[in-house]
Amino acid sequence: MLVAAAASAEPGCAQDRNVGCDEAVALKEGRSGPCTKLARTIAGLLEGPAVVRDHWGIAVTAMDGAPIYSLNQGQLFQPASNAKLFTTAAAMALLGPNATFETKIVARGVFGSTETLTGDLVLVGAGDANLSGREIPYVAPAVRPKPSSGGPVLAEVNPLRYLEAMADQVAATGLKVVNGDVAGDDTLFLWEPYPQDWTIDDAVWGYGAPVSALTINDNQIKVTVMPAATEGGPATVVVDPAVPSYYTLDVSVTTGGKKSGSHVQMERALGSKVLRVYGSIAVDAQPDEEEVAIHDPAEYAAVALKGMLEARGIVVTGKARARHVNPVEGKGFLEQTREPLPSSLLDRSTGGSGCAVVADGPRIPVQELVLASHRSVPLGEDIVVTNKVSQNLHAEILLRQMGPISPSSFCKGSIATGAQVVRAFLLNVGIDKDDFVFFDGSGLSGHDLVTPRATARLLQYASTQPWFADWKKSLPVGGEDGSLVERFGKPPLKEHVFAKTGTLGEARALSGYLDCASGRTVIFSIMVGNHPPQTNGDREVMDKIVAAIAAAN
Repeated sequence: MLVAAAASAEPGCAQDRNVGCDEAVALKEGRSGPCTKLARTIAGLLEGPAVVRDHWGIAVTAMDGAPIYSLNQGQLFQPASNAKLFTTAAAMALLGPNATFETKIVARGVFGSTETLTGDLVLVGAGDANLSGREIPYVAPAVRPKPSSGGPVLAEVNPLRYLEAMADQVAATGLKVVNGDVAGDDTLFLWEPYPQDWTIDDAVWGYGAPVSALTINDNQIKVTVMPAATEGGPATVVVDPAVPSYYTLDVSVTTGGKKSGSHVQMERALGSKVLRVYGSIAVDAQPDEEEVAIHDPAEYAAVALKGMLEARGIVVTGKARARHVNPVEGKGFLEQTREPLPSSLLDRSTGGSGCAVVADGPRIPVQELVLASHRSVPLGEDIVVTNKVSQNLHAEILLRQMGPISPSSFCKGSIATGAQVVRAFLLNVGIDKDDFVFFDGSGLSGHDLVTPRATARLLQYASTQPWFADWKKSLPVGGEDGSLVERFGKPPLKEHVFAKTGTLGEARALSGYLDCASGRTVIFSIMVGNHPPQTNGDREVMDKIVAAIAAAN
């Protein structure tokens, strides 16, 4: 029950126009009122000099949704990676934890014999986010195997292992000559590599990698800079995976004196394949490792596959290239996303309208034959990765995978149709239409906004669903794994906080489930905006608020 704030509210007590301050009513309903010790504790924390100018929003509820405490719970905040809670919950509900996606190598052309193809070999992306060397299922750091003292170092997994395996399958068919191209086909999704308001700075790095239905190694490469043996010598730069002829390196890194530190910079202009690496690195410094985004993942995959086929004795007379489908929808993004969907369509079994593929030009009649394929891990296992390590690209792929549910899809996977489906899903859950707006699936867009009460409502809804146990396992665990491995590392909170983090510019968020002192579990969402740049005072206070919630319930 919502009541107006009492005029005699205790000084320093947190008040919210969305939840009243009448303790008598609160106690009658069997819940803590907002003017309790918890509220006073939180109010004191928010008056600290490091955070007093920040904008805070908090919602705390019981598992059945009954309110416990709130502050500005109906105001909008940038969710940052808390947006992944909404994307992954919708994917669990609509696609299902057992959904899989099959990547194929298809021969499109005319076979003169089993050894000769006149036409193209096409690597057809299916939106598999894990064509990489990543370990699946996710393993918490504390239980990962470690080499014994003095023992051998664990070998790194080949990030192109699945592409290599498919190249082996092609070679096993007896194919010897391809009189045509090797094409990387990502036309399952519209070619929308960057959602609105992703910053230009992010596009260089792996966490801002472009989104494609044909994703290889998270659409990123590892660039390692190592100092020379002597001061003044040129540093060594190594790229992994080593795919020749994709990126051109422009290197000017010198080796500095001892203890001079690492001052390596990397730049790549949008649309360019020239990666500039410059600066200095101390002669006694550890190697500088950075994850750099791949400019065009489908083209990169085609280049890599062509090299693998040639290494297996298959002659390819053409080139490696990408096949994309560009957006043609004339409506604005918000207009598209707010078109209503019948609730009956929020079911994967309804399928979608498919993807209109732009032809490459006149073609002779062709045959199509699948020469190789790879089936993805179940979607539920990818969602664990997505939430544990806050993987932006994977969340964006999930958003586009939900596009087929929309009957207005031009292509199976687009940002707008995915956001349209997520919006319809959230409205069906009972979240207010004005409590959220998403321009992407990861939270990297600065346009994303959500209220703490909407997040708490989503968490409460999820707890009632048959897929909840699996979804909850995807959340980072305090002091244990994921993005919370270095937070809540001591009792009583260690291994009792199950929550998604979020960090973007001057915004931060933490939302999830909390085991409290009494043994009960509560739902919480804490969001902060406009904290001073490059400071962590708000994160420290946020963790103290979580501790206060646990102690009071």
